[in-house]
Amino acid sequence: MTRSTTLLTLLAATTMLSVQALAADPIKIGVVTPLSGTYSPIGQQVRWGLELATKEVNAAGGIMGRQIELLFEDEEANPSVAVQKADKLFESQKVDFLTGTVNSGSTLAVGQTAERAGKLIATTVSFADSITGDKCSPNVFRVNARAGQQSAALAAWVAKQKPKAKVFFLGPDYEMGRSTVATFKRTIEGLGATSVGEVFAPLDNKDYTQYFGQLRQARPEVLYTSVAGNDTVRLLTQMQDFGLLGNLLVVGASGTVTSQNIGAIGSAANGFGTGVGYSVQIDNPQNKKFVADFKAAYNADPDLYGADSYGLIYFYKAAVEKAQSTETDKVRVAMRGLTWMTPQGEKTMRSEDHQAVQPMYVVQVREGKFNVVGDVAGSEAIGADECKRF
Repeated sequence: MTRSTTLLTLLAATTMLSVQALAADPIKIGVVTPLSGTYSPIGQQVRWGLELATKEVNAAGGIMGRQIELLFEDEEANPSVAVQKADKLFESQKVDFLTGTVNSGSTLAVGQTAERAGKLIATTVSFADSITGDKCSPNVFRVNARAGQQSAALAAWVAKQKPKAKVFFLGPDYEMGRSTVATFKRTIEGLGATSVGEVFAPLDNKDYTQYFGQLRQARPEVLYTSVAGNDTVRLLTQMQDFGLLGNLLVVGASGTVTSQNIGAIGSAANGFGTGVGYSVQIDNPQNKKFVADFKAAYNADPDLYGADSYGLIYFYKAAVEKAQSTETDKVRVAMRGLTWMTPQGEKTMRSEDHQAVQPMYVVQVREGKFNVVGDVAGSEAIGADECKRF
């Protein structure tokens, strides 16, 4: 063997080893989610859902032969912190994809960060319609139901329970809180209801009694709220202590009462109704297996955040396999119009605004449990495409 032949052989072998090593490198998914503070119960469900699906995918061979590696950062439900953590994951950790944002302001801010970095993100939690509406981004996808989809289901149910009701609104004072209130207000008024007042409280508010005078004076038949996490515990228990829950139908956004805070709310949660994209009662084989596996892993029921985060991993897997690449431009094209399987059954990612289309349900709390009391087809709940950027 000549010296040149030997060099070529060594070069070919080195190249092959490099390609094999590259193929074996993990696919890094960054997770920027609240692991502390008021929204930490939501972040816990996000983490559990992502980790359960990742364990399943990795055990089955990964994505195109590569294992998934999840890299977590605490966003504290704070947009400025979320941007710092996203920058770290994109620049230092070189993640291929990012998810986990809960606060809608965080999702919007991190979406801009993703555009600058040339990467993709998907939220499994944030409700604000603007994320896939007037503030949409070609680099942002949403696999969970937005506020408009929740409102379509919930408003139809409320209109049957309390025709032409007087409604009072109480939301958290940030992007998600104001947009969910505005969306439900517009939807329920379109069905004949009347607004009799609205207030917005700061995040991590300790005392809701300061708003009770306005609530009593308005004499509503329905209260709509979009507070979440530990804020919900304080709101509903304080309302119960002050005797405000007697003849009032309390409804809200799908993150208001969840499996994570319902125990702490106790009897004050009874009668609460919400429009959701997920329930443990969904009767299909995928959901039955998911609920059983989730309980076995975490000794807890999944909620919509756990379910949608679980489904996100399979969405990303399907897109990468369709694209045969983790490159941003190729995966973005593959995600548009993609149909994939979730605990809710099939979902489809609408190409025009990157919003998932899915069936919607109304659940009501009775004796500490969520019961499905209504549903709306995905095609009826999705609403119009309002994204103009792409």
